[in-house]
Amino acid sequence: MEIKDLLISWYLQHKRLLPWRNTNDPYKIWLSEIILQQTRVDQGMDYYLRFAEAFPDVFGLAKAEEQVVLKLWQGLGYYSRARNLLATARVIANEHQGKFPNTYEGLIGLKGIGPYTAAAIGSFAFGLPHAVVDGNVMRVLSRVFDVQEAVNAGKGKKTIDELAEYCLSKKDPGTYNQAIMELGALVCTPSNPQCTACPLSVKCLSLANKTVHLRPVKVKKQKATLRQIDYAVITSAAQIVFRLRKEKDIWQGLHDFPSVESEHEKDALIRLVKESYPENEIARVPTLPEKSYTHQLTHRRIEARFWRFEMFGDIPKNSIYLNVDKKDVDSLAVPRLIHKYLEDANMI
Repeated sequence: MEIKDLLISWYLQHKRLLPWRNTNDPYKIWLSEIILQQTRVDQGMDYYLRFAEAFPDVFGLAKAEEQVVLKLWQGLGYYSRARNLLATARVIANEHQGKFPNTYEGLIGLKGIGPYTAAAIGSFAFGLPHAVVDGNVMRVLSRVFDVQEAVNAGKGKKTIDELAEYCLSKKDPGTYNQAIMELGALVCTPSNPQCTACPLSVKCLSLANKTVHLRPVKVKKQKATLRQIDYAVITSAAQIVFRLRKEKDIWQGLHDFPSVESEHEKDALIRLVKESYPENEIARVPTLPEKSYTHQLTHRRIEARFWRFEMFGDIPKNSIYLNVDKKDVDSLAVPRLIHKYLEDANMI
């Protein structure tokens, strides 16, 4: 049997029952694919179900406010995915009458949809013969064909793309694509792969060559850069001061606190608070940070310290910052780091 036949036969017997596999609705498939980018299935499941319930179709999502979408997305990270999700929903609803393009070229032209996602939606919803290539597929193909080059760069990446198209079932591309990804997720795993249970073991060159543990070869990721942030948590009896991050940086569109970013300059933070609220007397100027965290992002490591400033009386409105009633804090869309602090400080 050919690789595609072995994979499909295995998949039909062993596939997980996942909600987005029970439909050929391109909206539901697109929603699941965007949520599952950089996200494990067990983590993404609840998010998918919440989004599908809140926005049953693309028109509902298109009408949503960005802050509502970001709040639902909170905790998943890579927030540009959520902003692109909303932008694309509005394009589909307003420019395509709610219908997704049924061609690969049409799909890949949408914001937030790259080659993998276009191939996934195209094959699952429309039966288009395009192979998906994600981390699971790279790993399976690099082992089956014992690819010695780095699969995430240059020649090795080109080889994987060619092998993916070569192995694809043109007759049933959707099932084949699901099958090879499922094999990578359940059997041909990054560590401790279950080679004895693999339907491709008879075809696997790296198993024959005893190089399974060496595949796939990858170019090392760039070292994470360090960012040191001091946050001013400015509070009164009833309110907390937040900032909406508008700049094109991490956490765009989410809320955090007024801050200075440097090599932990407490004096600069005190100046920021006093200059922002010159008419207010500070009831409490912190001598030590209330909380400190190290937060890891893909290419950044953030060392954050949170300093609690307490104000006498009401906090005046500021054109840069946002006064939020303490009872409403949990309704804000915030990064995971800020949510962690709010939980630990008993503010939500």
